[in-house]
Amino acid sequence: MIVSPSLLSADFLHLDREIEMINRSDAQWLHFDVMDGHFVPNISYGFPIMQAVSGVLRKKLDVHFMISNPENYIKQTAAVGAMMMNVHYEVFNNIYSLKQCIQDIHAEGMKAGVTLNPDTPVSVLSFIINEIDMVLIMGVFPGFGGQKFIPATIDRVRESKEIIKTHGASALIEVDGGVNGSNAKALADAGADILVSGNYIFKSPNPEVTITELCNL
Repeated sequence: MIVSPSLLSADFLHLDREIEMINRSDAQWLHFDVMDGHFVPNISYGFPIMQAVSGVLRKKLDVHFMISNPENYIKQTAAVGAMMMNVHYEVFNNIYSLKQCIQDIHAEGMKAGVTLNPDTPVSVLSFIINEIDMVLIMGVFPGFGGQKFIPATIDRVRESKEIIKTHGASALIEVDGGVNGSNAKALADAGADILVSGNYIFKSPNPEVTITELCNL
């Protein structure tokens, strides 16, 4: 299992220590949640933080844009060394503008992910699944950390896996929101490839051990 700790739950007063812990850990990726206060009702952090972290990070940078008009920030995201750029399906007016954004992300050398909110039908993936590298299934409604996991997410992961198989696609499945020790195994069994976890990791007594346990699922 690929584990992508969510930086949103880190101790920002001691961010250097948190990044050192991630670098030592078995985590393969680091998840960045970028919020704009428009698409979601909160504001997180932007490129200055991303640039500072990427300079010392020894893991792959997994950037999740919870913003309107993410297509305006593709070049900047590539410039900070992001491996994956996730954009929300819901911010695009039509499938054609989403597909153009995916193409532009690939043109900058990054992998492209598309994120689905809990109330967006997984069936929309049929139109894009062969063009993306990853689908991010939200386990909560985006905008705030620490929310309770929506149990139906497990079935949505299973459904996404079936769509990937049906279309002969190679996209990975990532789950973000409310992931913890009580649901991680079920998500893995349903077909999740990457687990994003914030509070469960950073607030645990031993974050490195928690990461290792998730990796071993």
